Amino acid sequence: MNGGPVMVVIAPVREQLDETLAEVVRATNAHIGAVFLLLPEGRVLGLEVLTGAPRELVTPWARLTVDRSGPVSDAVRTGRLVWLATREELAERYPQTALVLPYDLAMAAAPVPSAEHVTRGALMLTWPGSRSRRLAGSEHAAIGRACRRMCEQLLRAESAGAPVHPGPLPRVLERPRTRTAEPDEAQAAADFVGRLPEGACALDQSGRIVYVSSRAEPLLGEPARVLLGALPWQVLPWLNDPVHEDRYRGAVLSGQPTSFIARRPPDHWMLFQLYPDATGVSVRISPTEHRPEAPPGLLKNCRQDGARETPDRVTAIYHLMQLAGALAEAVGVRDVVELVADMFPPAFGADAFALFVAEGGRLRVIGHRGYDEEAMAALDGTPVASRQTPASCALRTGVPRFYSAPEELLRAYPGLAGTVRKSAWAFLPLIASGRPVGCCLLGYDQPHPFRSDERSVMASLTALTAQALDRARIYDAKHQLAHGLQAGLLPHTLPSLPGLEVAARYLPATSGMEIGGDFYDLIRLGDTCAAAVIGDVQGHNVHAAALMGQVRTAVHAHATAGASPDEVLTRTNRLLDELDTGLFTSCLYVHLDLDEGLARLATAGHPPPLLRRPGGGAEVLTTPPGPLLGIDPRAEYPTAQVPLPPGAVLALYTDGLVESPGTDLDTAIASLARALAGAGRRPLDELAETLVHYDGASAHRADDTALLLLHRLPPA
Repeated sequence: MNGGPVMVVIAPVREQLDETLAEVVRATNAHIGAVFLLLPEGRVLGLEVLTGAPRELVTPWARLTVDRSGPVSDAVRTGRLVWLATREELAERYPQTALVLPYDLAMAAAPVPSAEHVTRGALMLTWPGSRSRRLAGSEHAAIGRACRRMCEQLLRAESAGAPVHPGPLPRVLERPRTRTAEPDEAQAAADFVGRLPEGACALDQSGRIVYVSSRAEPLLGEPARVLLGALPWQVLPWLNDPVHEDRYRGAVLSGQPTSFIARRPPDHWMLFQLYPDATGVSVRISPTEHRPEAPPGLLKNCRQDGARETPDRVTAIYHLMQLAGALAEAVGVRDVVELVADMFPPAFGADAFALFVAEGGRLRVIGHRGYDEEAMAALDGTPVASRQTPASCALRTGVPRFYSAPEELLRAYPGLAGTVRKSAWAFLPLIASGRPVGCCLLGYDQPHPFRSDERSVMASLTALTAQALDRARIYDAKHQLAHGLQAGLLPHTLPSLPGLEVAARYLPATSGMEIGGDFYDLIRLGDTCAAAVIGDVQGHNVHAAALMGQVRTAVHAHATAGASPDEVLTRTNRLLDELDTGLFTSCLYVHLDLDEGLARLATAGHPPPLLRRPGGGAEVLTTPPGPLLGIDPRAEYPTAQVPLPPGAVLALYTDGLVESPGTDLDTAIASLARALAGAGRRPLDELAETLVHYDGASAHRADDTALLLLHRLPPA
C-alpha cells in the first residue's frame, strides 16, 4: 500500500532533477554535469545522475566520503562553491584528485543547501581547460538557481515520505542532439566522408564504434561488420594500450581534441585524431611516417601477430598511479575491497576477481566479482596452513602462483577437479611489512599466458593493495576499539525514578582512534530527587575520554554527597585545575525535585537547556553564566531555579546538535526549540530520535552529539 505513492513521487522528482541538470549545463555551456546526493548515513555522497560522459569513466567517483578532501566533498562540507579554473589549480589544491584526473579541464562544485543550511548534495560541472579562468556572473547565477531548485525538488520528495537516494550506479542523462539527419542526408554524409583521403569512425558516449567509413576499414585491418558495436581496444588488440585509452579518456572528460600514434602490426603507423563532444567522439585515421618518441620497449606492446603483450614500464606506472591515487582515498576495508574489485580486473583483462584476508588461521572471502556464491563458499574458510589450495600456498610461501590453463592447475592440485570453472588463474599473496595479509585471485575465461612483465606489474599492484588493506584493517579495528571504549565510559542504563521519564541519545562524529568527550548521566538522589548532568570535554582523543570519565565520576561523587548545583561545579572545577590537563570542559548540572516540581540549574559554559511546557510551547532557559571548568580555580557558578510542572519536558544537549558551519548558534538553538515544541505528544524515545535528526541538525556532524530528555510525568 505504501509502495505506490513512493514510486509516483520519486519518478517525477528524478525527472525534475534531470531537467534542472540539463538546464544548468545548457546555461553554462558545461561539458559534463553531475549531481551527488548524500546517502542516508549522511557521511557519503553518491552520484545520482550524470550527463556528458559515460558511466564507466566516472566509476571511481560514484561514492565520495564527505570527510575526505576533494572538490565535491569540500563544497558539501563548507557549504561554499569550489571553483578550479585550471589543471594546475586542481593539482595544487587537490593532489589526490589530480592524480587520477590529470586532464586539462575546469571544474565547479556547488552545494545543494536548504533554507535550514542543511546540505543535501552537490552539483558538479566541468568545462574544457581552454575556457575563461573566471566564472561569469551569469554562470554563477545559473549554478545558484539550479542548486536552489534541486533542493526544493528534494524537499518535496522528503515531505511526501519518499526521499531520493542514489542507487548503486549513477543514471546517465543523454544530451539531446542539435539536429537529426534524414536517411538521404545520412547517406550523403557517409558518401562525403568516404571520398576524403583519410579514414573516419565515430564512437558513441560509451566508446563503442557506431560508424566506420569505407577508407577506415583497410587502415584498421577489420571490416565494418566486425568493428561496429565494439570498443576499439577490444576488437583491435594493437589499440589495447593504456596510453591510447588514456588519450581517449582525456578527450572525453576534458572535452578537448587530442591525438595519438599507434602501430598496426606488422609495422603500419596510424595517426588517430579525436574530436569529442557530449554525445560521442569523432575520429580521423590516417597513415603516418612519424613515430612517437618513447623509451625502448614502449612500442613493443604488440607482437607481430597483433596479440596483446604484457604491460610495459609506462603501463605499469599508469596502473600504479591510478590505484595509488584511489587507495589513498580509501579508509576502511570495504573501501579497499570495492576499489580493488573495480580496478584490478580491467587492468589485466581478467573476467573474475576474489579477495581473501587471513583471519584466525583461515582465509576469508571479503569481496568477489565474476564468481558465484557457491564457488566462493567452497573457498571461504580454507586453512592458511593447507597445502591443498593454491591460495593458501601462495599466502604461506609469499610466492605468486600462475596457471595459464586448467591442466596446469589440475597437475598441481588434482583435488580441485570438478570445481574448476575458469581457464587461467593468478593467485597473488598480499604481504605487508613481511606479514601475510591475504590473497588476491584473478580468473580468466580463456587460457592466458602470464608473461614476466605482467607478473611484475601484478606484484607492484598487489603490494599497494596489501599495504592499503593492512592499513584499513587497523583503521577498522581502532575505530571499533575507540567507540567501544567511548561506549564503556557512558552509562549503559539510566536509573528509574517514580514520576520521571528519561531518554538519551549519543551520536559519535569521530573516526579512527578519535574519541569524543561528550557525556551525560542521571544520578538518583532519593525517591523524589535526581541530578541530571551533561557536558563536553575539549578534544577528540584518549586524554579527552579519560578526563570525561574523571569529570563524570567527580560530579557523581559530589552529587551523592548532597552538594548543591553550584558546589558540584565549583568542586569539579577545582579538581580539573589540580589535574592540570590543559583541557577545558563545558557542563550543565540540574537538580530535580519532583515533590516540589522544581529544577535548580548551574552551568559552566554549556549551551542553555530547553523547556517544553505542558501546553506545548518551548523556550530557551536563561541561566546565569559560569566559565568553563578548568580555566579559573576561583570561579563561581550561580544557580537558577525554574518550575518543572507535570507534563513538562527538559532537554539537555551538547553543541554538536546545534553547531554547523555558517550557522548562528542562537538561531540554531531557537530552531531546536521550535522542533521540540512542534514534535507533539509522542513517546519520549521517539521524541529523542526526532530531535537528533531535526531539520536544523547538520547532515554531516563535525562534532559528537549527546541529548538527555527529562519528562516529569503527570499524576496517574
